[in-house]
Amino acid sequence: MPSRQIVERQPRMLDFRVEYRDRNVDVVLEDSCTVGEIKQILENELQIPVSKMLLKGWKTGDVEDSMVLKSLHLPKNNSLYVLTPDLPPPSSSSHAGALQESLNQNFMLIITHREVQREYNLNFSGSSTIQEVKRNVYDLTSIPVRHQLWEGWPASATDDSMCLAESGLSYPCHRLTVGRRSSPAQTREQSEEQNTDVHMVSDSDGDDFEDATEFGVDDGEVFGMSSSALRKSPMMPENAENEGDALLQFTAEFSSRYGDCHPVFFIGSLEAAFQEAFYVKARDRKLLAIYLHHDESVLTNVFCSQMLCAESIVSYLSQNFITWAWDLTKDTNRARFLTMCNRHFGSVVAQTIRTQKTDQFPLFLIIMGKRSSNEVLNVIQGNTTVDELMMRLMAAMEIFTAQQQEDIKDEDEREARENVKREQDEAYRLSLEADRAKREAHEREMAEQFRLEQIRKEQEEEREAIRLSLEQALPPEPKEENAEPVSKLRIRTPSGEFLERRFLASSKLQIVFDFVASKGFPWDEFKLLSTFPRRDVTQLDPNKSLLEVKLFPQETLFLEAKE
Repeated sequence: MPSRQIVERQPRMLDFRVEYRDRNVDVVLEDSCTVGEIKQILENELQIPVSKMLLKGWKTGDVEDSMVLKSLHLPKNNSLYVLTPDLPPPSSSSHAGALQESLNQNFMLIITHREVQREYNLNFSGSSTIQEVKRNVYDLTSIPVRHQLWEGWPASATDDSMCLAESGLSYPCHRLTVGRRSSPAQTREQSEEQNTDVHMVSDSDGDDFEDATEFGVDDGEVFGMSSSALRKSPMMPENAENEGDALLQFTAEFSSRYGDCHPVFFIGSLEAAFQEAFYVKARDRKLLAIYLHHDESVLTNVFCSQMLCAESIVSYLSQNFITWAWDLTKDTNRARFLTMCNRHFGSVVAQTIRTQKTDQFPLFLIIMGKRSSNEVLNVIQGNTTVDELMMRLMAAMEIFTAQQQEDIKDEDEREARENVKREQDEAYRLSLEADRAKREAHEREMAEQFRLEQIRKEQEEEREAIRLSLEQALPPEPKEENAEPVSKLRIRTPSGEFLERRFLASSKLQIVFDFVASKGFPWDEFKLLSTFPRRDVTQLDPNKSLLEVKLFPQETLFLEAKE
């Protein structure tokens, strides 16, 4: 039987940023670890016993130390905070130093809206005032500041102009409850009965505007316009021609209003944002988040400062989204965006945005690119919380991830087919090149053989011509009976045959060499040897006579090829 291959699941790594007073601790663990293991790491880092430590910030509420992280279904990046109610606050060398340190800290206010039983998690710097908190709560709950009925403010918070750092709030997290008082008379009665909480009823700016309705101006107009009047420049120029330049101004103005911790807005046209998010390899694709700003909405300030600039939201958007923004405050810019929206998303989406009321802004559109169109997964309105916003972003990511996995699979299969085709084409090309190289090599070989054959023929013809010329130049062979002395030479060839001829004894040795060469044995290739004594005749002076070199009256010689 074939062996079954077991594929082990790779552990998923989770990142935690844990805040405690003025410290941040980064913890990275596998999702197979428990909550208790995080506390053990924090015990070493913060020098706080596990028994004195409350680990807060879990999306599902309080969890047990034995709980396995994987069962909590956490995102990759998480923000938690530690509370130590049983430990005294750290002492400082001076009150001024401690206050300065608190001013630089961020306080999380967990504010419960009593009537609707809704909870808001709002981050404020220590330098923010109590009045700023109450105005932001007005933007969220529509309860005017002077009608707000509070529970949970410390006894030391005696003035709405007091900053949070010196108000006595619990750090880093403090719980408050707000509701609407039914009438000024009832509020004053409650204020007289409960002296322990001086901020049950707001008494500062609310009193200043107590009679605002008599002049035809309600609280929403007073506080909404006060914040608008402070703005020195619009988020985006009117009749913005170049989208890139408009978004540069938008980013700069957003930073000046809400700080540098905000999403990284894509600088460029909406089409360029599509290219960046959708028209890349499936593994590199991201969701597109479109933030639609409106300065006239009462929700804008809170949504930007508390939700959109929350560190967890900024981190999640930067990892998984391309974020593009547009300002709909001016009619011309609104009309331009609706035109873009109609072109890219269709008339239904454009009509949905067109019918949104001002107080429903800002909007957050989550766009997913598909093969033939762009789909709007979600339209998030400004009246939300950080947790709700994060949950909706994560829900969109789940849909996107499922689609992305399909796209990656299709892309991998397509690339595999293209690779096979490329390999086949390459193999065919290499085969053609090999055939061509073989053919060219054969042609070169044939040409070389022909050239060598021509050279050989020319050499043979040249040698034959030399042989014939030597043969013709030889003196006639003397007769055996001659008046002059005759030398008879018998020459053995390398093949064993014998050449015999008579020469006059007075003939020069060169004539013997010419005779041998005329028979096909040139003296520059062969040497002529005698036996007794053994000597190389070709080394002798060719101008001497046969008699002088003692080749008389007869001699047997043999030919041997030179090395």
